[in-house]
Amino acid sequence: MRKYRGLIFFLVPGLLMYLVFFVTPTLSALGLSLTDWNGISPDYNWVGLDNYKFMIGQDPVFHQALGNNIKYTLFVVIFQTAFSLLFALLLVKNTRLNIFYRALFFLPTIIASVSVAFIWIFMYDPSIGFLNLTLQKLGLEVLQHSWLGDKKIAIYSIAFVQVWAHTGQVMVIFIAGLQSIPHSLYEVARIEGASRWQTFRRVTWPLLAPSATIVAAYTTLQSFKAFDLILAMTDGGPSYATEILSIFLYHEAFRNFKFGYASASAVLFMLIIASITYMQFKILRANRVTY
Repeated sequence: MRKYRGLIFFLVPGLLMYLVFFVTPTLSALGLSLTDWNGISPDYNWVGLDNYKFMIGQDPVFHQALGNNIKYTLFVVIFQTAFSLLFALLLVKNTRLNIFYRALFFLPTIIASVSVAFIWIFMYDPSIGFLNLTLQKLGLEVLQHSWLGDKKIAIYSIAFVQVWAHTGQVMVIFIAGLQSIPHSLYEVARIEGASRWQTFRRVTWPLLAPSATIVAAYTTLQSFKAFDLILAMTDGGPSYATEILSIFLYHEAFRNFKFGYASASAVLFMLIIASITYMQFKILRANRVTY
């Protein structure tokens, strides 16, 4: 035990940072969620679980934000995973052309989210935007929309931007997973007469399950915590149509000065993310065992 005693000191800096920057703020938020603190006054009242009761039972904006968050997350997880896997399958070989396309698809990831937001605000502009002008030139005026002004499609318009910006990032994870699969397994499948779909279903996908687990968890967290992209593009509008939980939390704290209420939403936010991530890991692990 003595020879490991010195190694313990290497854990101390990381442990201190974890305590200071995660445990302490989490406990503080939990305590503040039981008060009506406005973020400015030194005085506040203890309200117990009233913030949680009102938020879950009576606050229509919170309910809409949660619904928007679910729509946004499902859209991003489904399409970002599908596109990234498709591109990974097409670009898995290390040829010069494939490496060029990988870099091209990865490029939006390194652009700041606010810059991406302004690019797509211009693209979505109903009058001079590239998208509507292209539809007009193709004679498809019926498909023209106010992409960020229509309450029915605004959340999906922003979700598409997230998919566009981060598909290349997730593609890299899938490519790493594909390249780790032994080539001999594909040779055996070809000798046995397996079709491409059978090879993918019986060989590629089961061995790609660890990468898929990482992608699903990361994409869910990424989309549930989306903030700067939505804030820059719509600020939650129109009429709360694009307001998700992170935007709701920000508005309650820094615009309405309800820090106690915002802390309660932060606690619920954390519990929702933890529950979804746990269920994802359980489902994906179960699927991996059945293969």
